[in-house]
Amino acid sequence: MFSRVRANSHTGIPKELLTQMKRSLALIVTLASGFVLSAAAQTPVATAAPAGPAKIAVIAFQVAVAQTNEGQRNFADLQKKYDPRRQALKTLSDEIDSLTKQLQAQGDKLTPAEQQSRATAIDTKKKQLDRDGQDAQSDFQQEMQEVYNSLASKVYDVMQSYSELKGYTLVLDVSQQASPVLYAAPATNITKEIIDAYNTKSGVPAPPAQPAGVDAPKPAPRTAKPAAAH
Repeated sequence: MFSRVRANSHTGIPKELLTQMKRSLALIVTLASGFVLSAAAQTPVATAAPAGPAKIAVIAFQVAVAQTNEGQRNFADLQKKYDPRRQALKTLSDEIDSLTKQLQAQGDKLTPAEQQSRATAIDTKKKQLDRDGQDAQSDFQQEMQEVYNSLASKVYDVMQSYSELKGYTLVLDVSQQASPVLYAAPATNITKEIIDAYNTKSGVPAPPAQPAGVDAPKPAPRTAKPAAAH
């Protein structure tokens, strides 16, 4: 499930990890698009068939989870938790880059034994960077999945209650890659309504405004679109 961390050929920086941990909360959840809801959320609930015509709504569920106040807070806390490891990886990568440049600049002044010794030291550090990068990526993704699934089950309960209250007989998740929805009128999208309903129930305040230059989560979409091809 987890891809191997590949280092930048020039600096040795594990691109996937450093890029992933800098992304906005919305993009982080997009990377978690393969994550599933808890068993309770996935189990259909047997209810009596309502009278009258079907009433259908759509929701970008993963976006809704990420953009609740609680979701923004929890994912921001997770990023902060892993920031020291990301900084440590960057420091090690910078050290490898510096040693490599020194070896290239001083190579003709060194004995073959010195060249080999320095090259071996660089290779050892590169292997350490690769191991540490893979471990950090795996741990980060695992904790992100746990955070997402825990919150998703609670958001699902709010969505179910809201849908029953509004008389919806079917709610389609347009954030799934295999979503059959090609078009939905904006009025049928309840993503924003579920975010607001969950924020009210949880009581978690909105996160502080992001500093200039920091990406913020995008507003929940109001019109369903086909899932992007992968």
